[in-house]
Amino acid sequence: MKLSFTTLGCPQWGLERIVTKASEYGFDGVDFRGLEGEMDIFELQPFKTGYVETRSRFEAAGLALTCFSSSITLASVERAGRNWEELERYVELCDRFGTRYIRAFGGKLEGRDRSAGLAASSGLLERAEPLLRQSGVKLIVETHDDWTRCEDVAALLEGTSPDTVGVLWDVHHPYRMFGEPPERTWNALGSRIAYTHWKDSLPQPDSPDAFTYRFMGEGDVPFQAIRSVLTAGGYDGWYTFEWEKRWHPDLAEPELAFPQFVRYMRGLEAEENERKRAT
Repeated sequence: MKLSFTTLGCPQWGLERIVTKASEYGFDGVDFRGLEGEMDIFELQPFKTGYVETRSRFEAAGLALTCFSSSITLASVERAGRNWEELERYVELCDRFGTRYIRAFGGKLEGRDRSAGLAASSGLLERAEPLLRQSGVKLIVETHDDWTRCEDVAALLEGTSPDTVGVLWDVHHPYRMFGEPPERTWNALGSRIAYTHWKDSLPQPDSPDAFTYRFMGEGDVPFQAIRSVLTAGGYDGWYTFEWEKRWHPDLAEPELAFPQFVRYMRGLEAEENERKRAT
């Protein structure tokens, strides 16, 4: 099981601390979603003129840069120009760091008809296909916003190549927002799932649409079932912890949450291996 975390969970950490703590806690890689307050990391010196040193630092620590998590929003017409600029910049970073994935959102419809969102997405993905294919990069669409249910994500993927466009299964969102069973998600999207995000939560009893994030295993997201579905389906990609501390500053510090994630996931892996030996 390959473990990484997004830098969304450590918004105050600098690059050196990210590398040091990732190694110390037992992670295998890091997914960049901002650095020290700057979300567009391609604007920062360590990823521009200093990228060779940054790459060497990660290589020396035995850490991969697993994904660049962009703000690309496929269904947004207003953001079309910005989407393309981000895509080009992140493709450059993927080339510099040997990274395979760029995360994208479907985005919020905000009252628009779903067909309009699909049309905007289709236009961008069609334009992006030659760039992605030439660079060997895959754009992975997260189960998020108004594109969380498996059938809606499948609609976004229609007409795209599995070589260039895949799915980032945030295992929390379909289950929490729609009660979507893991088997249903996998049956609809499994052939395109290239990457996963993990986090736990509990619903708030006084507000059925709200929830509170918890440490792994302290909520009710069915991680064992999700892991079993992934394993049975042959998934061998990343298991990435998305601790959303940048958006929720009251969450526990990464010094607590990150090592707890590693312990939980390694325990989950060990339990699965033990079950296999017993059968």
